[in-house]
Amino acid sequence: MDALLMCGGEGTRLDARVEKPLFEIADRPMIEHVATALLESRVDTIHPVVSPNAPETRRYVRDQCPSVIETPGEGYVHDLDLAIDVVDPPVLSVACDLPLIDAEVVDKVLNTHEQGSLTVCLPTALKEMLNVGTDLSYDRDGRELTPAGVNIVSDSGEESMHVSYDLRLAVNVNRRSDAEIAERLL
Repeated sequence: MDALLMCGGEGTRLDARVEKPLFEIADRPMIEHVATALLESRVDTIHPVVSPNAPETRRYVRDQCPSVIETPGEGYVHDLDLAIDVVDPPVLSVACDLPLIDAEVVDKVLNTHEQGSLTVCLPTALKEMLNVGTDLSYDRDGRELTPAGVNIVSDSGEESMHVSYDLRLAVNVNRRSDAEIAERLL
């Protein structure tokens, strides 16, 4: 299965001098942590998804990867939809702000997938326990869940959800406080 490495967002909440994908955690850009996890996993091909919102990231990935997908940067979901039109689904999508992710986590998600689309979520309480930001949550069967930033997108109408308790998916770096927690955990 191919992977879309979503790295075209503005990253304004991080309030950094560099673009969010290039923000360093443990002396490496976040995008490098995620790309390494994908390279060491069972993923076939990585397609970085870039936009005009992150021109330095675009240059960075162009030097590293031949299969870059350009999008207009009109939002995560819109850019993801456009990127899916370029590759053959099903495809794994991964946000570039998950510096704790590794190949084992990626392969677990791939192994969980049976058919259709798969949304990976975490209990919101896990993120709260770690004191990391939660920008979106919803109630599902009496449990408050938060998207993990890792999904499998298919063009079939079938959808399933996997609830993970893996800390490596719990830290999306959107703010400086999230970055400090990621540094400590790495």
